[in-house]
Amino acid sequence: MGAAVPLSCLFLFLSPSGAVSEDPEPQDRYHGIYFAMLLAGVGFLLPYNSFITDVDYLHHKYPGTSIVFDMSLTYILVALVAVILNNALVELLSLHTRISVGYLFALGPLLFVSICDVWLELFTRRQAYAINLVAVGVVAFGCTVQQSSFYGYTGLLPKRYTQGVMTGESTAGVIISLSRIFTKLLLSDEKENTVIFFFISIGMELTCFILHLLVKRTRFVRYYTACSNKGLPETRGAGDRGTGYRVHHDVTAEDVRFENQQRGQSSSPRGSPGPEAELAGSGTYMRFDVPRPKIKRSWPSFRDMLLHRYVVSRLIWAYMLSIAMTYFITLCLFPGLESEIHNCTLGEWLPILIMAIFNLSDFVGKILAALPYDWRGTHLLVYSCLRVVFIPLFIMCVYPNGKPTFSHPAWPCIFSLLMGITNGYFGSVPMILAAGKVSPEQRELAGNTMTVSYMTGLTLGSAVAYFAYSLTSTSHSTCFYTETSNGSFTSGY
Repeated sequence: MGAAVPLSCLFLFLSPSGAVSEDPEPQDRYHGIYFAMLLAGVGFLLPYNSFITDVDYLHHKYPGTSIVFDMSLTYILVALVAVILNNALVELLSLHTRISVGYLFALGPLLFVSICDVWLELFTRRQAYAINLVAVGVVAFGCTVQQSSFYGYTGLLPKRYTQGVMTGESTAGVIISLSRIFTKLLLSDEKENTVIFFFISIGMELTCFILHLLVKRTRFVRYYTACSNKGLPETRGAGDRGTGYRVHHDVTAEDVRFENQQRGQSSSPRGSPGPEAELAGSGTYMRFDVPRPKIKRSWPSFRDMLLHRYVVSRLIWAYMLSIAMTYFITLCLFPGLESEIHNCTLGEWLPILIMAIFNLSDFVGKILAALPYDWRGTHLLVYSCLRVVFIPLFIMCVYPNGKPTFSHPAWPCIFSLLMGITNGYFGSVPMILAAGKVSPEQRELAGNTMTVSYMTGLTLGSAVAYFAYSLTSTSHSTCFYTETSNGSFTSGY
């Protein structure tokens, strides 16, 4: 069921025609909206997971290359640009427009690569390598715009829906890992099982897109988005002599509110709005007077947008750093280094198994994040930093070259299990709690700002992963077999 909303919004409902009517708070009967948000999380991570989870096919087609690392870094770099652009355009383009464009950008490369490259094999090896990287880049742009927009979207809804989207992210990894395992088991031909694997991903992505188009029209979603938008400042035309709006930031109560100023109120000592935003009040209370735009426009000025982001970031900085650190440590190791852990007995099945364990345990961690516990931001940051211990542990699974410290395949599986659970939990809780630290009208912006931190951590982690790759690039020693005294053979490096 939906959580309680502010008292001022309790009996408001914006009808499609724009009329406001009295109506009780709508309920999420049968948890249909929650399920739709879970599938939304599946939708914006499924395309990328589809490209990197068929690691056996990639190693077979591009032997001796850093294809998985290149895909990961390409995705992260484009995604960082996309999330910053989305954060800048949050006031310019509608939420559902950004989400729909993101879905189209994600579906196009999946269709093109699966048909033209994997199935028809129209390109040379070098061309296919470049096309795959370009496809991952386009997917990164589309999926990141979706992801950033959805976090702003669920920030307008009760808290559990943010947790639902993040659980969907992990569900995408689990579904794709299981899809790859079953297609590989059922079909021995690598080309055939890879084509079917991609078609399954395309079908699921289309399902997520169609469901989003249906859910955005529901009374439940319209109710909460109408309530959250009710407090947003209105942009006035050139003929309106209103003086803009004020940003009230109560540091002690950790509250930010944006209020319209009344006609005739003064935002400066002389009784007229000054060209600069003013800072006033004591050490625990700040008020920013943002002047009325001099020209008619449908979005705030660049100065106003920076001001909005400053006051929001001031409240959620610990949550921003916590999620950035969590994903920085994870991307140092996954998917790059984990895809390069090999074993003579399991062969290419080991990296597939390790990645499946990570996705499944990450899913469990995100479910645990739904448990009600109000973490302080600084405590979350400390626990997120402690996860750095996974970096030396995984490095010892591939180093020294030829005979790693943790050579048994059980070790990377255990480490992947623990890393996945902690990634799911500490990667979800900051995102869930951050939206509650700001006023309802600023929750979409808070969700977008958290996604910028999230993507910054991913980018830095992916860059560090290239250093880890240098430890594994010469570690693929040829397996040999030794005959034992009873006539059997044992494998080794």
